[in-house]
Amino acid sequence: MRLIKRLLVIRTRWEAMFVIYALALGAITRGVDYLEQYPGWGGWVLFLACTGAVFLGGAKIMELTRPDSGARRRKADFIGARQELA
Repeated sequence: MRLIKRLLVIRTRWEAMFVIYALALGAITRGVDYLEQYPGWGGWVLFLACTGAVFLGGAKIMELTRPDSGARRRKADFIGARQELA
């Protein structure tokens, strides 16, 4: 079980890019299916929703895999931490 958990952890930015690429391929395939099933504006809206979800998810994955340095953090991150401690 421990070995399987280790395989599912994304550690580097390269691994993150491969995961995002796989998500994007699936989203485009699903989006094309939506275009065939729902011709017109409805299909395009669903297509854009699929690709937009990958864009947002990919941004979060890339953010979580970057090396953290204190200089790159936002001031709001520190303010939120102070409020949680109080």
